[in-house]
Amino acid sequence: QVQLVESGGGLVQARDSLRLSCSASGGTISRRSMAWFRQAPGKEREFVAGIGWSGSTIYYADSVKGRFTISRDNAKNTVCLQMNTLKPEDTAVYLCATRAPTFGSSVVVPTTSTRYDYWGQGTQVTVSS
Repeated sequence: QVQLVESGGGLVQARDSLRLSCSASGGTISRRSMAWFRQAPGKEREFVAGIGWSGSTIYYADSVKGRFTISRDNAKNTVCLQMNTLKPEDTAVYLCATRAPTFGSSVVVPTTSTRYDYWGQGTQVTVSS
């Protein structure tokens, strides 16, 4: 069973940058879609970014488009989220997620949390104004 561990969160000021990492163990991510979600206090978990197993299919939430970049390194079993020009409204716990591997040429990158089976514990990102 794959396990995910996030790192890289912290306290930063508005317009700063952070780079989050998600390391997988217990299984390879090479045929899995990977995604980042976030959850702020009192709010529902929301999709941030997702990337297909090949890296060529990528989706972003409108709120982060142009500021965040998701990437993956299958050889290192790692997915990263580069976050630039951070805003106070980006404050949340950021969680890495994945789902069962797929085979063949199709690529599915869901944007709803219920479509993901495995989750990390999350890393806190706090952006002060």
